[in-house]
Amino acid sequence: MPPKAARPSPKHARKAAIKNAYAIEPISAFYIFLGANLVAALFAPIQDCDETFNYWEPLHYLSHGYGLQTWEYSPDFAIRSWLYIALHAVPSNLRRLLPWTSKVGEFYFVRYVLAAVCAMCQTLMWRATCLALNPRVGIFFILALVFSPGNFHSSTAFLPSSFAMYMGMLGAAAFMNWRGGLKTSQGMFWFAVGGVFGWPFALALCAPFVLEECFFAMFSDGQRFFEAFVRVGRGVVATLLLIFFDFVLNTFFYKKIEVVSWNIVKYNIFSSTGGPELYGTEPWDFYFKNLALNFNVWFVLALLSLPLFIIQKLFSKSFETFQSGLRTVVFLSPFYLWLAIFTLQPHKEERFMYPAYPFLALNAALALHTLLSFFGNASPKTLIGKIPAKLKLFIVAAGLMLSIDVGLVRIWGLYSGYSAPLAIYAPLVEVGGRGENVCFGKDWYRFPSSYFLPNDMHAKFIRSEFRGLLPGEFSEARTGFGFWSGTWLPTIGLNDRNEEDAGKYVELRACSFLVDTQFPEQQKDLSWKVPPNEPDYVADTERWQEVLCVPFLDAASTPFLARALWVPEWDVIPERFKRKWGRHCLLRQKR
Repeated sequence: MPPKAARPSPKHARKAAIKNAYAIEPISAFYIFLGANLVAALFAPIQDCDETFNYWEPLHYLSHGYGLQTWEYSPDFAIRSWLYIALHAVPSNLRRLLPWTSKVGEFYFVRYVLAAVCAMCQTLMWRATCLALNPRVGIFFILALVFSPGNFHSSTAFLPSSFAMYMGMLGAAAFMNWRGGLKTSQGMFWFAVGGVFGWPFALALCAPFVLEECFFAMFSDGQRFFEAFVRVGRGVVATLLLIFFDFVLNTFFYKKIEVVSWNIVKYNIFSSTGGPELYGTEPWDFYFKNLALNFNVWFVLALLSLPLFIIQKLFSKSFETFQSGLRTVVFLSPFYLWLAIFTLQPHKEERFMYPAYPFLALNAALALHTLLSFFGNASPKTLIGKIPAKLKLFIVAAGLMLSIDVGLVRIWGLYSGYSAPLAIYAPLVEVGGRGENVCFGKDWYRFPSSYFLPNDMHAKFIRSEFRGLLPGEFSEARTGFGFWSGTWLPTIGLNDRNEEDAGKYVELRACSFLVDTQFPEQQKDLSWKVPPNEPDYVADTERWQEVLCVPFLDAASTPFLARALWVPEWDVIPERFKRKWGRHCLLRQKR
């Protein structure tokens, strides 16, 4: 008799089942995410001056002893966490220990680390998606993220909203994966890390998962109710410990008792001085337009995910437990919740959506999976069922390729149009003198950070038409003041009302270099007049010498389609559809 085949052990069978849950190996998914994120680290322009002034500049201060200081870091207000900055100071200073160090190298090294951390978090959420839902949903999740301009913006941005996005993916992965038991406390911990160390409002994304735990606990027996209570209790305790840790470190920096996460909430919701609305308001459809640009068809699918799931459950003959159906609704809820909360806020910014990007991708992936189920399983008696299988495959593949192409074209358009501020400072290594000033007028918000100024050069501001509050400078006092005294010494000229402070400006003669942008297309307009405080410095060749000028997209003169996407400079394309260009220049004052 032939020998009996050995039965696989339960452990081996479990591993095989998990392996079969993936369409690709997890390490391959990680490399895909990492590749997309490294592209962003290398080429993504800084989207928001808040990233420069509220995060790169404080990091530069911790690492190099000087930098620009916004009012949020004044000890009078203390609404930014130094713990978040200190976390990034680790890779920044690690790069200084490696060969061929430079400040620009530190900048990009921090971005590379963020790319790797983001890829790890994305891989873990992808893994949980495959295990909890379907391997095909996991593949669509990858496609929705790596080819989206949204991921290009957010994956390596030095912003609390990006950090909250990372931690939100870890939290969601813990909540979604029930293999080995419920991981409620772990999920709450990761969401709390993102909320306490990053952005407090990101804790809202945790609500559907915690409510799910509470809902099932209410209908469980006493033992399971107690276990659920313990899991949630551990999550609450972990959150309180994180708040305490953040409190201790910020007390060290501010030299006063501060709970920064509460200060952020208080300013944004209960402020008596105007709050975030001082910095602009947007119509209700701002995020719908923005997400459509950054995710194209994936955003539409994300919006349709819950209706499609409900329709599928109503008309599907397959049996599914109530618990399984409710879990899917819970997975879909964070994106809708986040979009609703921030659509209702008057002050809107693109970065506020970053924490919800992975959930948008999850919703879109599940919606596409549902549509393909309808598309592929239709009865031969129906119109869809009569479509040949190859034609169906072509339609689906063509739609996906079009979405990918649109995403890539927008990414290239962003890089080619707005990367000049990261490129013009390279000559300063050769021509910049130690301690000289690089000045900014109307282009103050395009400054990429002091990491691009070598030789201890400092950024200064000259007067422009802008009438809001510009950053000051961290105190560089050292003797008798201890470490990083600029974090706690009293500040002058900083306020939370966005009121201009004339003390932030220097005279033009104090500027060894000046950054200015020239827009020839705008100057051709007969109605254009030179603003009193914003002369064309590039054209003033008697006083200023061009060091380096790089093409910069003239958004005001460029039609919408050419702004939103990349449009080639081909002769066959009508002039009215082409991109219009200015010049972003580094100028040197003639002496």
